Parts: sequence; C-alpha cells; structure tokens
Amino acid sequence: MGIVKKYDYLVVGAGLFGAVFAREAADRGKKVLVIDKRDHVAGNIYTEDRDGIPVHCYGAHIFHTSDREVWDYAGRFAEFNRFTNAPLALYQGKLYHLPFNMNTFYALWGTATPQEARQKIEAQRGEVKGEPCNLEEQAISLVGRDVYETLIRGYTEKQWGKPCTELPPSIIRRLPVRLTWDNNYFNDAFQGIPTDGYTKMVQRMLQGIEVRLETEYAPEMRNQAEKVIYTGSIDSYFGGKLGMLEYRSLRFETRRIETPDYQGNAVINDTNSDHPWTRTIEHKHFSFDQPKVMETPWTWVTREYPKNWAPGDEPYYTVNDERNTALYAKYRELAKTEPGVTFGGRLGLYKYLDMDDTIRASLDLVRQELG
Repeated sequence: MGIVKKYDYLVVGAGLFGAVFAREAADRGKKVLVIDKRDHVAGNIYTEDRDGIPVHCYGAHIFHTSDREVWDYAGRFAEFNRFTNAPLALYQGKLYHLPFNMNTFYALWGTATPQEARQKIEAQRGEVKGEPCNLEEQAISLVGRDVYETLIRGYTEKQWGKPCTELPPSIIRRLPVRLTWDNNYFNDAFQGIPTDGYTKMVQRMLQGIEVRLETEYAPEMRNQAEKVIYTGSIDSYFGGKLGMLEYRSLRFETRRIETPDYQGNAVINDTNSDHPWTRTIEHKHFSFDQPKVMETPWTWVTREYPKNWAPGDEPYYTVNDERNTALYAKYRELAKTEPGVTFGGRLGLYKYLDMDDTIRASLDLVRQELG
C-alpha cells in the first residue's frame, strides 16, 4: 500500500506565481502547503509600512497590463490607485523624461516638433553600418549617439556590470521612442499600485492556506505532496550539477529623510557612469492619492545598486546570453526526469517576468493542471 500524501500540492515560494497557483488550487478543493525561505510572503514585491509610508523593499514595482483577465484577477485581492509611471533620468546634473519622447528630445536638442526630432534621430542612426555587433551599436542604430550616451550607456553598464561593447545587441532589440509629449512610461491599458501595498494583496491570496515561512525546500519534502510547484532557481533545485546559471543581484540602501519631499518623483534613474547606483526611489509618491502619506513631514528613499550575484545573494535578473540560454535548455531537459515537479516563475523559467506576466503564467499552469 502506497504512502498517503498529506498535501495535493507543495508550492515552493510565496511570491506572486506561487500565491496565485495556491489560491486557485485551494479554491478547487486541493490541499496546499506553501513554503518560503524568507520571513515574509510576496517575494520581491514585498512592501512594508515604515512610519506610515508603504515602502517597496525590493525595488519599485508598478503593476501594468493590457490583459483584462489578469487585471481583474489582481483586483480581486487589492484596490489599485491610478499611479502613472513617469520616471526621470539624471545625467550630469540635468533631468530628462523617460521613456524617450518629445520632452526628452526638447531637453537634448531643443527640437519642438516630431519632424525635427525624427530628423535628428535619423541623422545619428546612420553612424552604424550593417548589422549591430553589440549593445552599443544596437542602441545607436535605434536612437542615435546622443540618446545613447546620455540615457543608455551609463545605466546599462552599471546594470549589467559590463561595457556596452561587450553586451549582446539582443538586450535592447527595441527601444521605446515616442514623438509625443506623453510621459506615461507604459502603453498598457491598466496601471496602478495596491493602495495598501502588495504584501496585503498576496496575504489575501493566501488566506486560509497553510504557509510556512523561513523554510528551505528539501528533497524529502516531495514525500508530503502529490505534486510540487517549484518557483526557486532551476539550477539550485538540481544542486548546480550542470553548472550554475548567471544572475544579476541588487543592493538596496534605504533611509528615512527628515523632509516632506526629497525628489518630487517616485523614480529617478541615474545614468552617470561615476555614480554606482542606478536609480533613486521615493516611496511616498507611489501613494500620491493618500493625503495621510503625502503630508508626512518625513520621507523614505531607496538607492538601488546593481551587483554581481554570488551564492547567498538574491538573484534578481537572469542573464539570457548564449551560454546561459544553452545551459538552461539542458536544465529543462533534466527537469523532465522529475515526475510531479513543475518549475515556474521568474527563476524556475529563467526569464524576466513582469507581474502581469507572472500572474498570466500561473493562471495558464492552473488551467493545464486543474482545468
């Protein structure tokens, strides 16, 4: 007689992918256990209240999507404000609007019409002849030398820890160029931030489901459940037996500042090569619609520093170059030898996923698994 499993599903990771799957499985009558090595749910979208200000503890997260089903699904667990992402970029003491639009081009060149801006870009794009061989050539071929040097090169080299001439052109196959004065960073139909933070949104998803925090996954745990949904890094699941995949990590420097408004905007990217941080986040501006937050005489600010990943660090970004893509393909083949284990999420699939992509992927897995 076989061993009776205590759970139908063991979900490894209490981030967005795992929480959505756990919720849907539980709603279909499945017994689910969720574990996470951290001391909190919500993964990298974790927010916490600091002196009345919701702080995004792992970097800025703005929910945006054109997928109506995903938007409505998220809306079951949170009320969203109408935050519009309109970041700025700081270069040599001057601020520029992002994404690249007429405000950007006017600040760069004084061009006041779309035709003038288009002519300026087209003239500079011609610097690159033939197929771009690296990220620098790719960027110049898309937006020209001025935009590249001012707004792309420094930020990108800090983000990836390599010169743009050593980065593959595939990283920026496209760059958003808008010949309008619209500063909305995203083109999606829906956009906003939960009014009481992402953590409470995920907590509502997991309501009534058994969750164990500060719990590392161990192979013997498979005996507790019929199936495992694993959202950690796929190479770590296999102990790196085929070699370690590459990641980029981040370090956050967060501090309270005794001023009601530090920079007047939620996010300012820093494109200066001689500044080690890539962006500065002022969290209260995510809650622009809440007077009790905006009127505090203090503010919380985070500087974000990219860094090389090492074991023990949180892997934030996958490095999808030729070497890692080939290695991941080998791990995907190895995963097929693990019956009852499904890999999902950003680290399990080894690709960058926005929040809406994560929910969509999880819902798709739910339909595949549970109908």
